Amino acid sequence: MLMTQPLSATPDNVIAAGPFGKWLSQARAALRGDGGMDVPCGDCVGCCTSAYSVQLRPQDARALAKVPAEFLVSAPGFPAGHMTMPARADGSCPMLAAGKCTIYRERPQTCLDYDCRVFVAAGIDAGGEDKVVINRRVRAWRFTYPTAADKVAHDAVRSAATFIQERRASFTTRVPTAPMGIAVLAIKVYKIFLEPDTQARSDREIAQAIAIAAREFDQTAP
Repeated sequence: MLMTQPLSATPDNVIAAGPFGKWLSQARAALRGDGGMDVPCGDCVGCCTSAYSVQLRPQDARALAKVPAEFLVSAPGFPAGHMTMPARADGSCPMLAAGKCTIYRERPQTCLDYDCRVFVAAGIDAGGEDKVVINRRVRAWRFTYPTAADKVAHDAVRSAATFIQERRASFTTRVPTAPMGIAVLAIKVYKIFLEPDTQARSDREIAQAIAIAAREFDQTAP
């Protein structure tokens, strides 16, 4: 069962997440493999201390040259040559020391792509107690909406994420259960929830449209 909840807490400090439309375009490009994300992390190391395993691809040669072999294991479910660096028992990345990334300039694409604003876009937490640091950051981010289209797009992403979570039984294909997977899928397929006839469709029809849109999105990747 997915242990997330809608974002609701109001933090003492608010962090500018940028214009939503611009961020969404960059996020979709990154998901297609067209560059990474420019995240204003500041001194936050939430993603480095939240029990994430870090995938290293063969093209992450600079990172692979820096990471000790004993930290790497074969990545189940990924193509040959892909490795995973599991977190330490305390949830921290093995390459984190004294609160700093020791391979920051050589960090793998996985780290370059990671952006916790994806959870803000989807309107969900990053996870449970093991993601408490990221959740705090997620609740601090605030997007801006320079145009009405920005707000409409954000509402569509949240609607997509809600449907994926609450209408799982309507899908005949496998859908993500983890927060990151749900948020990423919502960003890929949000345009379905911009279509005027979506509300008139059955849940099964919407689920089918999501599966098709996700497949088409992935086929556009390099």
